[in-house]
Amino acid sequence: MLLPVEHAIREAVATTIGRLYPAIDAPEIAVEMPPTRALGDLAIAIAFPLARLVRKAPRAIAQELAVALGPIPGVSRIEVAPNGYLNAFLDRPAFLAARLGSAPPTPAAADRTKTIVEHTAINPNKAAHIGHLRNVALGDTLVRALRFSGAPVEVQNYIDDTGVQVADVVVGFRELEHRDLAAVRTLAEGERFDYTCWDLYAHVTEWYEQDKARLDVRAAALHAIEHGGNDIAEMAAFVADRIVRRHLETMRRLNVGYDLLAWESDILRLHFWNRAFEILKAQGAVFLQTQGRLAGCWVMRIEEGGDREPEEPAEEEGESREKVIVRSNGTVTYVGKDIAYQFWKLGKLGVDFHYRVFTHDPAGRPLWSTTSEATPSEKDAPSFGHASRIYNVIDVRQSYLQALLGQALRAMGYAEEADRSVHFSYEMVALSPNTARELGYAIAEEDSARPFVEVSGRKGQGVKADDLLDTLTAKAAEEVGRRNADLDAGTRDRIAGQIAVAAVRYFMVKFSRGKVIAFDIDEALSFEGESGPYLQYAAVRANNIFHRLAEREGVQAAALLDGIAQVPAAELDGRDGQHDLWALVLEAGRLDAIVDQVVRSLEFSVLAKYAFGLAQMFNAFYHRYSILNEEEADVRRWRAAGVIYFRDQLTRALDLMGIEVPARM
Repeated sequence: MLLPVEHAIREAVATTIGRLYPAIDAPEIAVEMPPTRALGDLAIAIAFPLARLVRKAPRAIAQELAVALGPIPGVSRIEVAPNGYLNAFLDRPAFLAARLGSAPPTPAAADRTKTIVEHTAINPNKAAHIGHLRNVALGDTLVRALRFSGAPVEVQNYIDDTGVQVADVVVGFRELEHRDLAAVRTLAEGERFDYTCWDLYAHVTEWYEQDKARLDVRAAALHAIEHGGNDIAEMAAFVADRIVRRHLETMRRLNVGYDLLAWESDILRLHFWNRAFEILKAQGAVFLQTQGRLAGCWVMRIEEGGDREPEEPAEEEGESREKVIVRSNGTVTYVGKDIAYQFWKLGKLGVDFHYRVFTHDPAGRPLWSTTSEATPSEKDAPSFGHASRIYNVIDVRQSYLQALLGQALRAMGYAEEADRSVHFSYEMVALSPNTARELGYAIAEEDSARPFVEVSGRKGQGVKADDLLDTLTAKAAEEVGRRNADLDAGTRDRIAGQIAVAAVRYFMVKFSRGKVIAFDIDEALSFEGESGPYLQYAAVRANNIFHRLAEREGVQAAALLDGIAQVPAAELDGRDGQHDLWALVLEAGRLDAIVDQVVRSLEFSVLAKYAFGLAQMFNAFYHRYSILNEEEADVRRWRAAGVIYFRDQLTRALDLMGIEVPARM
């Protein structure tokens, strides 16, 4: 990894500046990469900001620094460029030899206090759809990147089991299909109960539209669910439980896991909101509105400049902008529940959940769930909550409500906690016209020329996540079978599933998260373009080199690395002016710097594009240089070592995106 070397260079340069120019405050030391490896491996541009402070030419300052700098671990020499850059040349053999054959050390994270990442949060009323996959891909990649960086992370999935979506499905079962709980239990024993609820949810939406008075039935169901202890609440709890279990199965297909399921019903039944409400009232953050259209509601005044929620009605001219937290009938809006939950995450609420084991993942690790009553197993539960930093992965349409969470924290005097509560937003997912047709949607002629086709889960016109994965897996299986006729069906399908996951997950992170994306099956599944399968193929190609070596000569990759530090390294050092091998190694070594960048910027397209560029660099090297058939033993061993390091780093980059490397492709 490259960051330790960069840190050593910065520390040495800072120390030297302090010794040479004690009267100034040293500016930030930027470390860059020169355009070619012949110019150096890292470039330090400190002479330019120093020139204004010490009143000397940048080149003169660079020469003074180069002379005064002592030995730097990992650096073989420092040269002064004509323009005033300090160019550092790394000890190439030592750099590569030290990074082979073992996992990289855990980075020294700047903040090792707990971080909570909340993602997924799919309403437990129907199957997951394609839009949820962007949330999941971004959220899980954030978790993996934080852990890679050494931060302790707790992954939470919030379950809104008391909201209108669950209420609508219960209304559908009771009013449209006239089923009681026993009948719903029987129905849930069949396959894909989440698909059944998907269709029912769409029918209920149509039922409401036919007669708006029927919305009173929804309101009554919602009230019954929030209060609990009745048949409607019992049916809602059962539906939510079964749907969540189906969601977890879908997420396992995508290599996604969680530490805690946090249920909204427990927030209500344990009176978290009551506690948060009292705190907010005591701080004057909310007040009872006594007149106007919001009379009888407890509201929070919205700070100037805040964006209004899309469905928020405009206030009359001169009226204060206010957000309802508690409705006049006593029910809590979901922003109120979110406030209570956010307070708990930060350890500011003074009360806690009870816990139970909800299920176990395939490796046997328990997935914990909140509950309203004490359980024997909760003594074994980890300490949940009490985080110093929180990332809420929610789409950009929720920006207004996320801003209100920060406002509530600041109103209580928790300004720092508000700053460390991050809304990790992203834009919507649509379909390309070709993909919409392939998935069975009728596209109107006027929509064919549009760059994307919008879908609506509420209307039942959406792409279910499992259907998409099934389609991608089937198409990948055809390609894998064509390329590998000797594979048995089970192995072929397992590889096809890995490719399908790579196709989805890479596509969801390769675009800037502020960009609306149109998912295209052919683009996502391409073995040649900027796609997850292309990256997998590069890793498989690297592995195949060593499989062939073992089959042909009985030599394992580990044997090539034994004593590599003592092997003459002209090939790595750039003999005849060729630095391609070292360029591949150094680029592979940038992974930790890339992860550091994306964690700070929360822009994971940078990671995706880095991995793609690294795979391209390897493929170009592979076609230009022989490894197995290279006659010079020293050259062959260093090239093999470089490819091994590339393979390991690309595999780590893929793992950060939740992508596995198949055995064959």
